[in-house]
Amino acid sequence: MELSLRYYGDPILRERAQPVEVFDDALREQAAAMIETMHRERGIGLAGPQVGYGGRLIIALQMKDIEDNDAAPVVMVNPEVLSRSKDTWDYEEGCLSIPGIAADVMRPERISVRYQDVDGSEHTVDAEGMYARVLLHEIDHLDGRLFIDYLSTAQRSLLKPRLKEIAERHSV
Repeated sequence: MELSLRYYGDPILRERAQPVEVFDDALREQAAAMIETMHRERGIGLAGPQVGYGGRLIIALQMKDIEDNDAAPVVMVNPEVLSRSKDTWDYEEGCLSIPGIAADVMRPERISVRYQDVDGSEHTVDAEGMYARVLLHEIDHLDGRLFIDYLSTAQRSLLKPRLKEIAERHSV
């Protein structure tokens, strides 16, 4: 199954994804196709809405550090952040759905996430550093939030022309 990316300006990127309730072959195929798409696009994470899927499904590399681009991917269905550390760190983020734009975003250093796998079994994971950042970025997508939403009004206004260009170039 070949998936196409959705880009800034596509309404699905601003919608709240719906809980996944059916754990079947179609869900497993969707997850496998998302992993392929993430690798094809050289991403480190991908959320359902970024490929037009309205369910709460994300893929994230389980990165040990900022250069661990060969980390194994994890598939998370219905992920929910249970806790966030008070310790935070600033790091430059980008997004496959907003090509060519990157900005520093402050995020918690450590988080705990509960999720289901593609068979519906429940898991909890403690993540830190880049792995935590990727999970938070992708879970944000499920809530219709983009990394640029964390920027100041001044930073966003400077990006407006480039965001408009992305939306026009990839208009649906």
